[in-house]
Amino acid sequence: MSEFAREELRRFSARRPTALTIGNFDGVHRGHQHLIRELIARARALDLLPAAVTLYPDPARVLRPNEPLPYLTSLEERLELMRAAGLELVVPLTFTSELAELSPEAFVSLLRQELDMRLLLMGPDNTFGRNRAASPESMAAIGRELGFAVELLQQPLAEEQAPLSATAIRRALAEGDLDTVTRQLGRPYSLRGPVVRGEARGRDLGFPTANVGVTPDRALPALGIYATWAYLGEARYASATSVGTNPTFGAARPTVETFILDFDGDIYDRMLRIEFVARLRPEQRFDSIEALKEAIAADVTRAREVLAASGKTPA
Repeated sequence: MSEFAREELRRFSARRPTALTIGNFDGVHRGHQHLIRELIARARALDLLPAAVTLYPDPARVLRPNEPLPYLTSLEERLELMRAAGLELVVPLTFTSELAELSPEAFVSLLRQELDMRLLLMGPDNTFGRNRAASPESMAAIGRELGFAVELLQQPLAEEQAPLSATAIRRALAEGDLDTVTRQLGRPYSLRGPVVRGEARGRDLGFPTANVGVTPDRALPALGIYATWAYLGEARYASATSVGTNPTFGAARPTVETFILDFDGDIYDRMLRIEFVARLRPEQRFDSIEALKEAIAADVTRAREVLAASGKTPA
C-alpha cells in the first residue's frame, strides 16, 4: 500500500461522499469534458460530490521515460480547466513507480477510504492498477465488496474526421493544424509562462517581442508565425507570435516570442498567456535583416486582419 499516495489524498477532504473518475486528463479536451458532464449529472442524481483524480506526471513518462510525451496543459492549467468544467473536487495524485505497482483493488481501496468514493465512472479506455488490469467488470466486483458502484460511460464523444484524443491533438499541433486542435480541445490552444529576457533582437528590428518562458515539457505548435491573442491578467491584446529557432540568426532551441500590437509597457516577469488562432506561415530563414523586417511587417498586418475577421475584438 502506498502511504505516500494515502497522505496526498488525505490533503483533500471531501465534504460528502464522492462520485469519482480517474485519469490523466491532459488537455481537458472535449472527450474529457463530456465525461465530466456525465459524472456531474450522475453525482447530482445520487446527491454525491462530483470529483476527479488526475494522475501527474503522465504515467507514460514514468513507465516509459525514454519516450516522454509533451504536455498539452500544465498541471495548474489542467486543474483550472477541470474546476471550470464544474467539478467540485479535483485531486492531483503523484504517479510514482510504487503507485504503478498497486493492484486495482488496493488503488480503489485508497479512494474508497480517503475520498469516500461511492460511484466510480469509467471511460471506455479507462484502465489503471498494476499492468492496467482494471476493467469495468473487475471494478464492479471489487465495488460490491468495498461499497461503491461502478458505471461505464455509455456514449463516449467521438469525431468522424479523427480520433478524439490527446495523441491526435498533439499530432495536429505538430502539423500546425489549428482547426483540428481547436475543434478537439473545444477551445484554442494556449501556452503561458513568465515574460523572460531574450536577445532583444525584436526591439532592434522595430518589433519588440515578449519572450514567453515555456517549459521544455510543453507541446509546441509547428514552427512558424501565428495570429494570436495575448492575455495579461484579464486584458486581451491582438498579437503575432513566432514559435521557432530564429534561423536568420542561427538560434538553437525553439522559443515563443510575441509581438503585442498597439502595446507599449514593461511586462518582464509578468505571466503572459498566448492563445493560438491561425498559422500565418512556416518559419523561414532570410538572407538579410531588411528582408526579415519586411516579412515581420507583413506578418503583423496579416495577424491584425485574421484576428479582426475572427469576429472578436481586443478587450
